[in-house]
Amino acid sequence: MRARPLPLLVVLLVAACGGDRDVVVVPTTPTPAPTPVHTIEFRVVGNASSVRIRHVNPVDGLSQVSTVLPFVVSLRTEQTVMFLSLEVLPLSYPPGLLFPFLSVQIFVNGVLFREGSSADLLMLPISVSGTWRR
Repeated sequence: MRARPLPLLVVLLVAACGGDRDVVVVPTTPTPAPTPVHTIEFRVVGNASSVRIRHVNPVDGLSQVSTVLPFVVSLRTEQTVMFLSLEVLPLSYPPGLLFPFLSVQIFVNGVLFREGSSADLLMLPISVSGTWRR
């Protein structure tokens, strides 16, 4: 009988191909699509001397700060449904100011989502809010 050279041929082919370095792994399930990241930006501008700002977002919850203007804060999240709120209370205006102005804005992914403004000397809050859905 004649011996079969098949095992020797397989060993030579594997050695010639570089072993397991050239093995291509084909996934058996589809790769999930990356989750989009949304950028939320809260902006407050105007000529008030000082303001108290409260904003609600899905990452930090309720945040409150007393500051000067302009005020801008942004965050990134993967959530597709978000309740967003921004409230500004002017604490003071410069003496002798004739034309007061205060504007609040919420942007999502660079697009204006909510906006409010005031042009009087009343020390009343300005607030905007809403539920954003992708």
